Amino acid sequence: MRPIDLDGFAAKFAGDNDPWHTWTDPDEALKRAAILHGLGPGPIGRVLEMGAGNGSNSRSLAARALRLDATEATAEGTALVAHAIDRYAPRACASRLAVPAMPPRDDYDAIVIAELLYYLDPIRAMQPLARQSAELLRPGRTLVLAHHRITFYDFVQPAEGIHHRFLDATGVDWRVRTVRQTVRWQVLACTRL
Repeated sequence: MRPIDLDGFAAKFAGDNDPWHTWTDPDEALKRAAILHGLGPGPIGRVLEMGAGNGSNSRSLAARALRLDATEATAEGTALVAHAIDRYAPRACASRLAVPAMPPRDDYDAIVIAELLYYLDPIRAMQPLARQSAELLRPGRTLVLAHHRITFYDFVQPAEGIHHRFLDATGVDWRVRTVRQTVRWQVLACTRL
C-alpha cells in the first residue's frame, strides 16, 4: 500500500462523511475528551485546529473557543467541518488550507493538531508546520497534539516518536504534559516557554 495523499482523503470524505468512525467510536470520544482536557477550561480565545478532517473534534473545540479557525486541506473535508460547526458561526469558521500554508490569523491562544502529522512529509511539510506553529502560538499558551502510537499502512512516516520529532522541529522550548495515553494513541498538552 502507498501512503494516502490529498486525493485519497478527498475520496474518503466524498464516499463517507465518517470514514474512521470518529463521531461514533467510544475510543474517539475518549480521545476528544482528552484533547479538551489538554486545552483546559474555557472559554479560550483564538483556537487554531489544523487538519480538522470531518469536524468531529471541531464541534467540541468551537463550544470551548471564543474564536475557532478549523482548517482542512480537502474541499470535501472542509464542507464536513463547516457543517459540524455551523451552529457556532460566525465565531467558528472552517477554511480550506493545506499545511504549511498560513492560517487565517497571525497568533493564537491554542493550537490543536490531531491525527495529521504522520501523513506529512517530514521535511517538506512537517518541519515547516512545526516552525510555523511555534511562531503562531503566543508564549505561555498551549499546543495540543493527539496522534496514534501505532503506524498504519497509509502513513508517510512512523507514528512512534511523532510528537517529539514535531516539537524538536519547532526550535522552541516546551513544557510537555501527557494528558492521556492508551495503547493506541497519546494526547500531549505542550506549553510554549
